[in-house]
Amino acid sequence: MKNYKINTKCVQGGYTPGNGEPRQIPIVQSTTFKYDTSEDMGKLFDLEAEGYFYTRLQNPTNDFVAAKIAELEGGTAAMLTSSGQAANFFALFNICEAGSHIVASSTIYGGTFNLISVTMAKMGIDVTFISPDCSEEELNAVFQENTRAVFGETIANPALTVLDIEKFAKAAHSHGVPLIIDNTFPTPVNCRPIEWGADIVTHSTTKYMDGHGAAVGGAIVDSGKFDWMKYPDKFPGLCTPDESYHGVTYAERFGKEGAFITKCTTQLMRDLGCIQSPQHAFYLNLGLESLHVRMPRHVENGQAVAEFLEKHPQVSYVNYSGLPSNKYYELAKKYLPNGGCGVVSFELKGGRAAAETFMKNLKLAAIETHVADARTCCLNPATSTHRQMTDQQLQEAGVPAGLIRMSCGLEDKEDLIADLQQALDAIA
Repeated sequence: MKNYKINTKCVQGGYTPGNGEPRQIPIVQSTTFKYDTSEDMGKLFDLEAEGYFYTRLQNPTNDFVAAKIAELEGGTAAMLTSSGQAANFFALFNICEAGSHIVASSTIYGGTFNLISVTMAKMGIDVTFISPDCSEEELNAVFQENTRAVFGETIANPALTVLDIEKFAKAAHSHGVPLIIDNTFPTPVNCRPIEWGADIVTHSTTKYMDGHGAAVGGAIVDSGKFDWMKYPDKFPGLCTPDESYHGVTYAERFGKEGAFITKCTTQLMRDLGCIQSPQHAFYLNLGLESLHVRMPRHVENGQAVAEFLEKHPQVSYVNYSGLPSNKYYELAKKYLPNGGCGVVSFELKGGRAAAETFMKNLKLAAIETHVADARTCCLNPATSTHRQMTDQQLQEAGVPAGLIRMSCGLEDKEDLIADLQQALDAIA
């Protein structure tokens, strides 16, 4: 599938049935696999043969879908995880250990921010957060001798900042570490970070890739371009024998193209078990088959809604990179020429009271703690995810009480705008 367009890869990538085999990716709903001899199974445990012995490590359904995502992103290997959070944790922990340091964009998703700053800190891994708008000099200044990875999001959730991928990739590579990019919001249909210098790409497949709110999941894709053996002291887990797995040295045995994902599977998935079920992988593939059709509609609706809101007298500001007034407009034209996503955020002038009235009067858009779905959903952080904070604390956190996050689905844009209009009209 290498030479096919991304639209074709969405539909047919990852799996080619043989003569008389299922046309659709089969669901291999089995925990275990049978072998004729112990020697046959032993070769699998020694990583000397390909095959399956326990679904916690690998499953054919999952591997077919992971292969499709690798093709879409332009990577050499991929794996599925139980959630996007698991994917980000695995991607970082695969090359970090106690005493390591991470450089991360400060505007990343709050759950990932907490994962790195609190949970991984308890494991002895330090982090320095830096604004995605920093200069090259400021970025290079935060690297340390023990820095092992740089992390950011193509489009941050929910800040909607657009990362200058080339700037962060240049800094990471000059310090001998990989750049890990969460590409959940644009998906590979609208941006392929590997083409801009990213080394590892992660996804919460729960969002646009699934697209229907049916299955929680995550994915990790390796570009196959980072030379781990060039920095053996930085990445001993990949460049020295793994005594917990027969003394294999992953970077030697599997090269740049396969070392990262193989270690992540045989070591982290084996020990932590954050597996995606074959049933969920099957649902995910159904979403991937229409991803190239859905993303343009999400972008079209997001753009139309953003333009409508920007002109409305009840709205203080609109945050959407497709608007010429947005500070990330030029970066978005570079990295996201076909648009970014369907998520729009905006602040109502009337603050908390206006937001509460607005949310109560929505008819088409559902109130959900979810984004990137076929159905439009809305959230007012002040009355939900951030409800423990005062209005002053919300303002200081950059999440004012009147802020609304709207994820535009696949409905008709005129219907979405009409719903917004009547809800805004209800504000006294």
